[in-house]
Amino acid sequence: MPTVARWWRSRSDPQRIELYTRWSYYSFLAALPLFVLIAAASDWAGAPRWLELLLAAATLVTTAAAVQVSRRGFADRVGGPDRTGLAVAVVAGAVVVGGISVATADGPSPAVAWAAGFVGAEVLLALSVTVATRPLLAGAGVVALLTAVLALLDGSPPLAAVAIGTSIAIAVAATTLAFRFTVWILDVVVEMERSRGVQLQLAVAEERLRFARDLHDVMGRNLSAIAVKSQLAGELVRRGRPDAADEVADISRIAEESLREVRDVVRGYRSTDLAGELAGARSVLRAAGITCTVHGEEAGAALPTAAQAALGWVVREAVTNVLRHSSAGTCRITLVPGDPVELRVENDGVAGGASGWGNGLRGLSERLVAASGELSAGRDGGRFVVTARVPAAARAVEEVP
Repeated sequence: MPTVARWWRSRSDPQRIELYTRWSYYSFLAALPLFVLIAAASDWAGAPRWLELLLAAATLVTTAAAVQVSRRGFADRVGGPDRTGLAVAVVAGAVVVGGISVATADGPSPAVAWAAGFVGAEVLLALSVTVATRPLLAGAGVVALLTAVLALLDGSPPLAAVAIGTSIAIAVAATTLAFRFTVWILDVVVEMERSRGVQLQLAVAEERLRFARDLHDVMGRNLSAIAVKSQLAGELVRRGRPDAADEVADISRIAEESLREVRDVVRGYRSTDLAGELAGARSVLRAAGITCTVHGEEAGAALPTAAQAALGWVVREAVTNVLRHSSAGTCRITLVPGDPVELRVENDGVAGGASGWGNGLRGLSERLVAASGELSAGRDGGRFVVTARVPAAARAVEEVP
């Protein structure tokens, strides 16, 4: 028993429900020989031995075929039931009903009708794994009609035949629908488990996208700044200028800052400061020989933290693109207060084919959409303009997955 208990506990809830449903079906289907025996045994007093053996064999074949149909249905609920097994069950069931008719030929007997009802219930129960409710109800009606006709042919009065058919219809329909309901519950549980798995996969994919986007945003500008300052420091060293030491120290500072920001990205907690991003943009652009002017910087200090964080990412990405994808000589950053707050980053020296959006702009657009803002970027004559609009009460960009 401890082994069985461990085996049961090792299964998930959907697997337990499926095992319960499967074996409920198999157990009920396997009980058909007993039901037929109970229904017909009282009328078999004078039946020959060969007929008893034939009926037993046909009943067992019907049961085995019905179990096979249900097993195939559980294994492939999309593909449908095993048609061969279904045909065998119907034929063997007909033999059962016919044999009982012969055995009780001396006078009217409800055994024939009930045997037909049990066989019909067996077939419908096996089909209920894959067949919808309405066809099953129609099948129960067909079984009721057949049993009523058999009762009439067996010599039962019309009213009694109708009563037998109605009672069998109710019993077959109730039993079949009850089992169909368990299959529906199983399908719901399996679908919920599948949806949960899909949600987990989407969460992992979104986290990967977030990490890739954050790493691009963090390292893009800093590595560009390190490259520019390294070239400047090298040139100053060749000229013997003492300013080279300052540039090397600045490179070290940016590298340490990049290390800190990468660690923050990994931890998932990170924010940007608009004033710091504007100061960094001004420094790195001037180091690259690009004239940088900032308008409206004072208004940025009064903005809420979430809006500053969103606009800080815009400054960082836009300046990174100026350094990497243009031969700009001037760059102008304009902050227009209001609701929404507007930030424009313009530069000249646009490359001939620079009209599409790269990964950086797409990631930036996702950030702003999450903050209830919007982003537009494109050529305007000989200049490239990035415009971001963010509500003053923007949601924190760090919440973006």
